[in-house]
Amino acid sequence: MSNEPIIKVEGLSKMYLLNKSGIPKSDTLYGNIRNSLQNFKNIAKKQETSDFWALQNVTFDINQGDRVGIIGRNGAGKSTLLKILSRITPPTKGRVEISGRLASLLEVGTGFHGDLSGRENIYLNGSILGMSKHEIDRKFDEIVAFAEVEQFLDTPVKRYSSGMYVRLAFAVAAHLEPEILIVDEVLAVGDAAFQKKCIGKMKDVSNGGRTILFVSHSMASIQNLCDKCLYLKNGEMVTYGKTDDVIPVYLRASQEVQLLKLYDRTDRTGNGKLKFTSFNLKNNKNENLVSAQCGDFLNFELEVNAVSNLSNVIISLGIDDSMGQRVTHFSNEVTNQVFEKMENGNHLIDINIPKFPLKSGEYTFTLFCTVNGDIADWIQEAGTFTVESGDFYRSGKLPPEGQGSIFIEHSFILK
Repeated sequence: MSNEPIIKVEGLSKMYLLNKSGIPKSDTLYGNIRNSLQNFKNIAKKQETSDFWALQNVTFDINQGDRVGIIGRNGAGKSTLLKILSRITPPTKGRVEISGRLASLLEVGTGFHGDLSGRENIYLNGSILGMSKHEIDRKFDEIVAFAEVEQFLDTPVKRYSSGMYVRLAFAVAAHLEPEILIVDEVLAVGDAAFQKKCIGKMKDVSNGGRTILFVSHSMASIQNLCDKCLYLKNGEMVTYGKTDDVIPVYLRASQEVQLLKLYDRTDRTGNGKLKFTSFNLKNNKNENLVSAQCGDFLNFELEVNAVSNLSNVIISLGIDDSMGQRVTHFSNEVTNQVFEKMENGNHLIDINIPKFPLKSGEYTFTLFCTVNGDIADWIQEAGTFTVESGDFYRSGKLPPEGQGSIFIEHSFILK
């Protein structure tokens, strides 16, 4: 195995020009031509545009056989970095040197042609990677078996479900023997069993001397697969090194978003009819808490803003542990408490937990809401909160550490 880096990145930067005076599309051809000319004029006006640096001065080397996890919050520059490495978009500054054949899986169906069958797409992707028909023939049965799409092999892939799509896409990318495999958490659409199988396959690929770059919000997946880790924040590289050294730096930095105001967050998805504006922890006396305590009453207080009178409002809050694993989920839909009516303006929503069951540690929460079935607001990694140890069982004893993630009310009876 060569000591020379298989990927060498020096001073990599990517800038996008944001047009602050974009004109919306028109319903007429004349209107669209007029608006396009107006947008062109706006771009020429310096005061109406701004520079956005998605990446700034990123430098690192990756050796053959390395399994590198790329981590960071939404908007950190992870996907931009992978697109540059995959030659989908060019850098603004800096240089990238890549030695070897590269396959990338950045979103569901990357590199697939929707009108071609699964069989035809396998050969198409192999040809793109520079493989001969004989080489693809040799791997064909193994790819199909891994993807579990045998009976749909001659069906156009545009008719595949997202799960089938990603299974075949991953199987092709992993089995056609690229020297470098890039995966951007596309596995999130697969089920747990398939994700586990993919992690195992990527380990096998790297054990054969090939290189893996893997973006994920799941620290458990990163720890399980990657021996090195690159942490990006606001487009800049914070640190790069052994996974066990980098993840604690990321987790400590994530705690900075605790109890933040949410109104100005830009990394959100939805039509904006309802927006989360703040988050707070409160006790049963309606007092603000710095942290939650295991076994105590806890109220998640959410402030939302409705831009008009709304109906059929569903609110959800998901909680992930420090490794990015979902541990529990709260929803007024599953409790049959959907808000049928919500008036225009600001509202407070309480999620009351009489006896908080999570063990001590740091947790991240995600906020999600729909109005009449449409996504109104969705903020992933909206913030973090701390849970302290507590006397959950009211026995005068703290439950032992390392014995699970949650506590459940129970009793023993001798008969």
